[in-house]
Amino acid sequence: MFRRNFVKSAIGLAGAASVSAFSADSAFGSPVKNSFKLRYAPHFGMFQNSAGKDLIDQLKFMADQGFTALEDNGMMGRSVQDQEKIAREMERLGMKMGVFVVDKGGNGANTLAAGKKEHLDIFLNGCKRAVEVAKRVNAKWMTVVPGDYERSLPLGIQTGHVIDALRRGAEILEPHGLVMVLEPLSDTPNLFLRYSDQTYEICRGVNSSACKILYDAYHMQKNEGRLIQNINWTWSEIGYFQVGDEPGRKEPTTGEINYKNVFKYIHDRSKAENLDFIVGMEHGNAKPGKEGEMALIKAYQESDSF
Repeated sequence: MFRRNFVKSAIGLAGAASVSAFSADSAFGSPVKNSFKLRYAPHFGMFQNSAGKDLIDQLKFMADQGFTALEDNGMMGRSVQDQEKIAREMERLGMKMGVFVVDKGGNGANTLAAGKKEHLDIFLNGCKRAVEVAKRVNAKWMTVVPGDYERSLPLGIQTGHVIDALRRGAEILEPHGLVMVLEPLSDTPNLFLRYSDQTYEICRGVNSSACKILYDAYHMQKNEGRLIQNINWTWSEIGYFQVGDEPGRKEPTTGEINYKNVFKYIHDRSKAENLDFIVGMEHGNAKPGKEGEMALIKAYQESDSF
């Protein structure tokens, strides 16, 4: 009878320990951090059921779970006061700022492939404003999507126009040590930039440290597959990673991508070359509420256990 009670107690303690692994800082529970091998970057809203809607509380929650970076696509649209507040808290928590999106209109808008001055001016203005935001929030990387195809022009001419425009953007960013990362997307076949080898070619054409690839494995699984092989081929031009499983664009383990192998490749090669990539968690939560947020953290624990 004593042995049975002891076993029950041990099981209860083990269960409590496993739950505490997902707790946040003293404002939310006991501090227990995960030790992730890669610098995964959540975004605001991903843990709002656990941490609340306040952005600073969400940052604290992320940090307590062991996440050491943040990405915020809409950072350019936030007030200067909020940008500075976020930056101060991230510095205090030892978190690194990931990408925000350069404001040039929607993904397909003001296409650089058209070679039109008015589109170029909007893009360059976005780059100039992005420099000020990057300084404010201690960011280095910013996402650029060139826009839709200009189907009245041959593909080579469109590619030349994109390279010319990105060179102009690089001239603005490079003196500040900033990097625009070009994201090939799968959202619609109208988008000009769709493949990793195409983006590699454009980065080589721009020939600037301020222009690299944002390799989003979700989009690339949809468009081309062979993730590890294509990462290998384009590695020298990759500046940033994002992830999301396919189908569904939710956390790893919810779809067909073997993220444990993908993460291991990125980790092993970056460590061998003394590189430090951010891996943006560019996806939704597969399940709602706190339960879904705990499941998401567990998915990253599993995928990071290589």
